[in-house]
Amino acid sequence: MDNIYIIGEVGQAHEGSIALAHSYIAALATTGVDAVKFQMHIAEAESSIHEPFRQTLPYQEKTRFDYWKRMEFSKQQWLELKQHCESRKLDFIVSPCSIAAVNILEEIGMLTFKIGSGEVGNILMLNRIARSAKNVILSSGMSSLTELDQAVDILKTGKSDISILQCTSAYPSRPHQWGINLIAEWTDRYQLPVGFSDHSGDIFAALAAATAGAKLIEFHVVFDKRIAGPDSSSSLTVDQAITLVTGIRQIEIALKNPVTKTDNEHTERLKCIFGKSLAVNKSLTKGHILTESDLESKKPKGYGIAPSQYERILGKPLRNDLEQWDFLTESHI
Repeated sequence: MDNIYIIGEVGQAHEGSIALAHSYIAALATTGVDAVKFQMHIAEAESSIHEPFRQTLPYQEKTRFDYWKRMEFSKQQWLELKQHCESRKLDFIVSPCSIAAVNILEEIGMLTFKIGSGEVGNILMLNRIARSAKNVILSSGMSSLTELDQAVDILKTGKSDISILQCTSAYPSRPHQWGINLIAEWTDRYQLPVGFSDHSGDIFAALAAATAGAKLIEFHVVFDKRIAGPDSSSSLTVDQAITLVTGIRQIEIALKNPVTKTDNEHTERLKCIFGKSLAVNKSLTKGHILTESDLESKKPKGYGIAPSQYERILGKPLRNDLEQWDFLTESHI
């Protein structure tokens, strides 16, 4: 993976509106991301009336089951979302939240599955996905290291290309929770591409992850953070997404072009402009014995003795008169 792979996650920001879901695809296509990600919810398959809310939203559904029901799209609508992404040259990624969702995604020709943080321990679904021989992105938000090891081992039994995202399931996550250090640790531990799933609500965590060597970066997006939703406060606006992608691409260039201070050829012209030459700070007569208090250094370089050589001329007599601010050259000593 040569370039950092950037994923804009819509999640539930579409609020169950297929039109709004398509609007997010169109908006994200302007940001420079590589992929758009959704979550597939089939209420009957993944939930029940007993599931508690992670975050209670006023004036909305009474149960989490009803909320997931509102988030559902038909198989045909999912296919149209996929086609819309493809028409915009964007990869289409979905997190299935049930085996039923995996089946539908396979039927519409999904290439990449994202395993959400809450599904890392879902061995039934992991085994099902491993057999699908698709690209798999594994999020680590709620998993222990043991659980993550187990999930990776299961996925490796298939033919999937696997990558891992460091993720903190806090909404929004604070700097002390980002876990940027895990990018390098897990790269070494798993020998797989490791990235970062951001819930911070700003651009800084993902920029830090890019600098730390993340191969993938995922962030949530919302049109306006004032919209009531479980992920609004931990999402980026579209304008923030544009800034983030620009920053990541510039970091990529910087990381691919290490600078060495032993090669300063490109600065030679600037060194002539900003460099300096020795001059005298007062009018001096022939035969005057030079002291440090007689000297000044002024631009540009090359019109007099280099300031770095001043000590060797101290105590030497002048061959001729000099006016104040004249450059001091070898011929004057």
